[in-house]
Amino acid sequence: MSLDEGRNFLKYKNFNQQEFNKAAEEVKTLTKRPTDDELLKLYALFKQGSVGDNNTSKPGILDLKGKAKWNAWNNLKGTTQDAAKQEYVDFANELLAKYE
Repeated sequence: MSLDEGRNFLKYKNFNQQEFNKAAEEVKTLTKRPTDDELLKLYALFKQGSVGDNNTSKPGILDLKGKAKWNAWNNLKGTTQDAAKQEYVDFANELLAKYE
C-alpha cells in the first residue's frame, strides 16, 4: 500500500467512524419508537460496529430480553466492524426518515 493509499484509507475510516457516531446520536432523537425488531437490528449493528464479534456469555434462559439482544448480535458474527458501521448508518437513516 502506497502512502497516498494509506492516507485515503485512514480518511475513509475516520469518516466512517464520524458518520457512525453521528448516526448513534441522531437515533436517540427519534420522536416515535421503532419496532422491537428494528431496535434489535440497530443494537446488533451498533455492537458489531463498535466491538466486533460477540465475545460475551449467552444470557440465562429466563433473561428473554438479554437473550434476544445476544442472539441478534451473535447473528452478525464474521461481519467486519466497518461493514457493520456502514450498515448501521444506512439503517439509522432509514429509521430517521420513517419515524421523524
